[in-house]
Amino acid sequence: MGQPDSFSLDKTSLMAKSQEDMRAHLDEGTYSMREKVALTCRILFHNGHDSGLAGQITTRGETAGTFLTQRLGLGFDEISPDNLLLVDEHLRVLEGTGMPNPANRFHSWVYRARPDVTCIVHSHAFHTAALSMLEVPLQVSHMDTCILYEDVAFVPKWPGVPVGNDEGELISAALGTKRALLLAHHGLLVAGRTVEEACVIALAFERAAKMQLMAMAAGPIQPIDPNLAREARDWINTPRRNSAAFAYYARRTLAAAPF
Repeated sequence: MGQPDSFSLDKTSLMAKSQEDMRAHLDEGTYSMREKVALTCRILFHNGHDSGLAGQITTRGETAGTFLTQRLGLGFDEISPDNLLLVDEHLRVLEGTGMPNPANRFHSWVYRARPDVTCIVHSHAFHTAALSMLEVPLQVSHMDTCILYEDVAFVPKWPGVPVGNDEGELISAALGTKRALLLAHHGLLVAGRTVEEACVIALAFERAAKMQLMAMAAGPIQPIDPNLAREARDWINTPRRNSAAFAYYARRTLAAAPF
């Protein structure tokens, strides 16, 4: 039986066929978990998330209540699979040398509250940090950033350095069931189901903040149709598409700075 005439298909059918093709043709990748975390650090460094020693990227370890993270004292651009630390939720080092960032404490709170979360990205990306100074929420009003539509929480007041349990409880509660959070006078947090998803959403977050600042300088930002925004969000945010996007950024990053 021949293939249907694509010009006679409606949009829903065409989208479903495209998703099927992506599942068949897009590779999920072969990076180890340590490589994914290290690559996420490097990718974000090369895409505007550099802020010295600030920021943490974690992913759950194989044993419950543990996670991988970078060593305090190293920048995102210096992270490699062999210098990551495995820590428990009390930030005690189980594998590796050195100490984690004490601000990882709020990661432990998020992991406890959200069993669906595998990876957390926190950074002080430049445009996100600038937007956070205005004490306004992130606005999603462009197709490229619809992966964040209706999925960004907001903490309007800075709670101070997030090394205490109060800050961890506040941040995890504010995040709720969403996958991203803008912290006023601070930065961003992304809670992903996979490392690839968290990395891609963090990149989209910084792009959205940059676009918002530029658009606000020109005039009022106009909202997009909610139904179309949800359609775009669900179209963009699929495991295979996230893996393909991650692999692209990984290739680009490794070409510039190999492990």
